Amino acid sequence: MTEPPREEPVRPAGPAPEPGPGEVWDPGPGYGRVAPREPRVPDPLAVAVGNASLLGAGYLIAGRRALFWVAAVVTVSLLWLTYSTAETWCELLVVLWWAAVVGHGWWLARRHPTAGPRRGQRLLALALTVPVLAAAGWVRFDAHGVEDEVADARADGDCGAAVAAQDGVAFRHRLVAAPLAARGDAVVEACERLDAAGAYLSSGLTGDLDALETGFRRLGAVLGESGNERTVRATLDRFLGRLPTDDGCVTVTLADWLRKHAPGPGDLTGPASATAARITPRALMDCADGFMGTEDWPDAREHYRRLLDEYPDDTHADAARKGARKAGLAIELDRVTELVAAADGPGSGYCREPAKYSLAPAYRKGRTRAVFVGDTEYTDKLPEAWRTDTAHAALVVCTGEAEAGDVVETCQYRDHNGHIGSVRFNKLAVRVKGYALRTGKLVVDRTVQLGGESCPGVLGYFDALPSRMAVTPSNGDVRDAFGPVVGR
Repeated sequence: MTEPPREEPVRPAGPAPEPGPGEVWDPGPGYGRVAPREPRVPDPLAVAVGNASLLGAGYLIAGRRALFWVAAVVTVSLLWLTYSTAETWCELLVVLWWAAVVGHGWWLARRHPTAGPRRGQRLLALALTVPVLAAAGWVRFDAHGVEDEVADARADGDCGAAVAAQDGVAFRHRLVAAPLAARGDAVVEACERLDAAGAYLSSGLTGDLDALETGFRRLGAVLGESGNERTVRATLDRFLGRLPTDDGCVTVTLADWLRKHAPGPGDLTGPASATAARITPRALMDCADGFMGTEDWPDAREHYRRLLDEYPDDTHADAARKGARKAGLAIELDRVTELVAAADGPGSGYCREPAKYSLAPAYRKGRTRAVFVGDTEYTDKLPEAWRTDTAHAALVVCTGEAEAGDVVETCQYRDHNGHIGSVRFNKLAVRVKGYALRTGKLVVDRTVQLGGESCPGVLGYFDALPSRMAVTPSNGDVRDAFGPVVGR
């Protein structure tokens, strides 16, 4: 059996002692070596408290440097994981790690045979751990306060206040209370999406229905996420509060879309439909008045009539009724004017398709003023007092081409060859139809005959002597012929 090596006594460093009488001084092989430090005796409570700081201070107190560095790496990794993911399960891992290092430090220190209370170690552990835990607690308390401010602002529908409160979140909050900070970030992100939706809604105020649809679709997406009801409603209310617009026709377009096409849950369609119903009557009136100003009579009448049909009891109903009548009269006048201008004979324009103008003066015998259309060779010679424009006429007189009428007399003339021949002179027969402009009904249907000068002393003609010629009516003859037509 091999004998174990003997331990040489370790002598203290310094000058060697003087040898006694008769002795030979021998310092031995261990002379000059420094005595090793006694192993640190840990206090289990101090080690556990030191490790509670998550700084690995307990391992340093126990003299375990390797464990200190391992604990530091794990702690930093877990904190970074929590910061980057902001998930609650990461915080649970940190708590479990905290409990593990505290328990492990206590167990490790208890294994030392001489472990026991050490006041200095406990004071050191408390000096390291208490500030760390106090700071972490204060930061989490502050993070909860910020979260409450953000939540209150969102509950009030105030995105601006929510964003301002979340601006108070710093790196320390995201490191120590990452999930709390992340919830505030989610609110800010929802508010940013609502801002974008609001921008689309603002573009829709110009009549851009595609932008309006996009804005409502984005509102619906945010509303689908729990907790955003008030902020979505606030965004919607801001948009609806800008209605009606300055352009009545644009407002009508927007109101129609809001009532029929606004997508999303009832939280969106209800207020939108209510606003549409509120603004539509006035918008219809404004739009119709605008069309009246540009003389777009059909569109004006359409909007007046729609107001009367959909909102018969509205305060604008009387004005709309008057406007519809005025627009209708303007449409009639435009139609009559167009037909009169197109009438170049009995079979065209107004003469073929008579129409009424309800505001025209009533046709009565007396001093009726008329519009003469068709062949106006002779009617152009009538007095100005008999004629007027379409807007003030009571009668539209359609005249055809003059034909041979009754024979007035027969006269003898010598032709170019010296032969004598007879020439009959006829009155001018003109077919006349008169329509009462107020009703568009036929009130005159006769053939008038124009008398005039016959058998002139000198007869002008071409080629052979004609057998029949028309009389030459004077302005008086024209008046006499057409006077009964217009009641003169």
